[in-house]
Amino acid sequence: MLYWAAVFLVIAILAAIFGFGGIAGGAAWIAQVLFVVFLILFVLSLIFGRRGRVG
Repeated sequence: MLYWAAVFLVIAILAAIFGFGGIAGGAAWIAQVLFVVFLILFVLSLIFGRRGRVG
């Protein structure tokens, strides 16, 4: 998921350079949403992912 956030960020940067404002805004929004979802899932996996057995 972090890969796709990076891909959409690159698309947004390229679109902004070439003057496609609407496409750049849309791609940046998608990249932002994917990055936030990645961070939430990462934190949840840190909290709940490693539960070892006791005994």
